[in-house]
Amino acid sequence: MLSDGGSFMKGMVMGGLFCLVLSFLSSFSPSTEFMTEDHHHHHVKAASKEELNHLSDSHTQELLDQVRVSCIIMVQPSVLVYWAAALDTWAKHCDKAVFYTSESSKALEAIDLNEKDDWARLRKALKHAYDNAGDLRWFFVARPTTFAIIENLKYLVLTKDPSEPFYLGNAMKSGELEYVALASGIVLSYEALKRLVNVFEDEGKCPERGRALWKLSEDKQLAVCLKYTGVFAENGEDMHGKGLFNSKTVHSLISDSMKANPTNVVEGCCSDMAVTFNGMSPSQMQVLMFGVYRLRPYGHDFHDLMTFYPPEGSDND
Repeated sequence: MLSDGGSFMKGMVMGGLFCLVLSFLSSFSPSTEFMTEDHHHHHVKAASKEELNHLSDSHTQELLDQVRVSCIIMVQPSVLVYWAAALDTWAKHCDKAVFYTSESSKALEAIDLNEKDDWARLRKALKHAYDNAGDLRWFFVARPTTFAIIENLKYLVLTKDPSEPFYLGNAMKSGELEYVALASGIVLSYEALKRLVNVFEDEGKCPERGRALWKLSEDKQLAVCLKYTGVFAENGEDMHGKGLFNSKTVHSLISDSMKANPTNVVEGCCSDMAVTFNGMSPSQMQVLMFGVYRLRPYGHDFHDLMTFYPPEGSDND
């Protein structure tokens, strides 16, 4: 049986721990300043062909000229082979592609952030991309193991206004926090990135090193900071409601569909307008590059409503 002194000390310790937990939860939860605002577009869908047909030729061309994408690719020397594959494949289709590395590498060109912490490194990369945005108004954040079809990304955001705060991709939920998974790629509009860079200055709302007691992954920490500014995670979908940002490889998605939808594998697999596939090996990226950009049936004409031309001077496929 505990003595009075022992009971008192036990109570003090338990009480202190309880207060510490409450203090942590209070500091972690975003302020209510923006929490009561309506969340208007939880599911962001690509425009349908019917919607595009209602646009005038001049308006369509104006949109095509404006929708340009800056790719922010987070790399490390330890994944050099993936880095090289991304550089040689899908990254060539970005209007601007910058690789941000954790440490200097002589093998490939990148901006050395000299930062080991994942969240701190992502913050620096986003700030650099914002400061050097020029006339680019859409930003795509990815890892080198993700394969992206940039033309489909442009189609998704074609009719969206980058002066509105869009933060979209493969929306996930962890407890009460909704976030966009970095592994599947994250899309930010100029307004969303602008708000994010501004909140970087507030250590209380957006700490540079994350919380001391409970360290979040960089994509979750990004969601926390954006939530303080009234920007919420959106799920990117096609006009039929199918997700465009995939957390698996094409092979895995087809295998899953063969089991779940044996009579209609393609329809059950993924969207025709998919933007990303995740966990791709370098060889898989090259194969997918061939299938997406090079393989065509002889004599068959494609009559798409619009064409996204590659950046000037690009050697993309």
